[in-house]
Amino acid sequence: MPPAQKITADYVVVGGGTAGSVIASRLAEDPGTSVVVIEGGPSDIDREDVLTLRKWLGLLGGELDYEYTTTEQPRGNSHILHSRAKVLGGCSSHNTLISFKPLPSDWDEWEAAGAAGWGAKDMDPYFGKLRNNIVRVAKKDQNAIASDWIEAVKTALGVPEVTGFNDKPFDEGVGFFDLSYHPENNKRSSASVAYLHPHMEAGDRPNLRLMLETWAHKLELDGTRAKGVHVRTKDGEEIYVEAVREVLVCAGAVDTPRLLMHSGIGPKKDLEALGIPCVLDLPGVGENLIDHPESVIVWETDGPIPGNSAMDSDAGLFVKRDPEHQGPDLMFHFYQIPFTDNPERLGYERPEHGVSMTPNIPKSRARGRLYLTSADPEAKPALDFRYFEDEHDYDGRTLVDGIKLARKVAEAEPFKKWLKREVFPGPDVTGDAEISELVRKAAHTVYHPAGTCRMGAADDALAVVDPELRVRGLTNIRIADASVFPTMPAVNPMIGVLMVGEKCAEMLVAGPGTGGDPR
Repeated sequence: MPPAQKITADYVVVGGGTAGSVIASRLAEDPGTSVVVIEGGPSDIDREDVLTLRKWLGLLGGELDYEYTTTEQPRGNSHILHSRAKVLGGCSSHNTLISFKPLPSDWDEWEAAGAAGWGAKDMDPYFGKLRNNIVRVAKKDQNAIASDWIEAVKTALGVPEVTGFNDKPFDEGVGFFDLSYHPENNKRSSASVAYLHPHMEAGDRPNLRLMLETWAHKLELDGTRAKGVHVRTKDGEEIYVEAVREVLVCAGAVDTPRLLMHSGIGPKKDLEALGIPCVLDLPGVGENLIDHPESVIVWETDGPIPGNSAMDSDAGLFVKRDPEHQGPDLMFHFYQIPFTDNPERLGYERPEHGVSMTPNIPKSRARGRLYLTSADPEAKPALDFRYFEDEHDYDGRTLVDGIKLARKVAEAEPFKKWLKREVFPGPDVTGDAEISELVRKAAHTVYHPAGTCRMGAADDALAVVDPELRVRGLTNIRIADASVFPTMPAVNPMIGVLMVGEKCAEMLVAGPGTGGDPR
């Protein structure tokens, strides 16, 4: 049955998330340019459960979560819920808003991987374009135990304190994070708040249309030209949204490859096995699934700790163990709560009062894959991260080192005075093999899936987009979200995604042309 109605705009942005909000806002600055945004979730305006940063944990697994799961992970945790936000602003409306400009070595790694024009020198100016309110955790939010933890890290590990992680590049450092928030009221400065709310509230962008609670399920192609996207509203109405100039797919590292494959763009053999006609054989779609895996060490505290905090994980630590490594190779978030979801599944109890450190792997060597399980667009795709299956067990050994360093910190004052006992893995777990097994079983994610439509050079057979973000073999379509990451930044990637959005918008404004390369 054909769609009941048709909508036409110059640009159609699929996904009103972190990058999509940036692109839509920037394009709509030209009153002669019409922009339609397709967003599967509702508005975040007047949603205190979303806009209040301290409430972020309550969003995981709730009504605003797509709730993707992993496939069986032989060496890791098979029970991870990969939260993806179902709300305007995307994961910037759902996460902790920890805000790191990617390190120069991160961008230069992209350029070396074939993303010409994406090196540190080229990318640095885009950080200055961001509209988000990026500030260090305010003094009133700096919890006393977090401050004491920072002092203990300096004593135990000899790591310098950083008072502004975005002020200059670093290899090591401990301190309070920079966050995208408004300290006076703990309000998010998400992509939607910074880029869309001013226009939604003022009504000064009649050329910008937001189609909320509307799901994109198939791209419309005319040969190699992307013409638009088929969408379905929450009431089940089918609409065709046509793009005069370009379709911008900004649906994220899960839903962008999912949409492409359901549109017949992806690995031919896999698509045909599901009965999906392949219109463009792009074997890299869904490959190169990357993440920041982490595990946890939990302590019970000797009574309650102070309640002031921006969002219960306001400080962190970066360590460089290997002098040959570019940038830090081990990172910790410090939680002012006992982060015990996965240890509890292994039989450990959650203490009434506690704290935790979560060692994570800045440059994981595991490479996974996302693939379809059905030709039904509503069936969730499979996410196989292949956690800890990397050659030489680099990722597993990194977490073991992390537990050992965390225990050193726990022995140093003034942090030590807060602690009553180690809950997980437990003080009797001391051998590398024992530690490895437990921390891998209790491993989690920092919710940073990326890489599934990676950017690369013309001779990269698995590259999905070129350095102009144009989908290989098609015209009038680009991808701008974490799926285009060739490799994972060592730091939390949200700012990197915003910068991708800014660069994409600049490319479009400078000269959209046909927006593609039919190679």
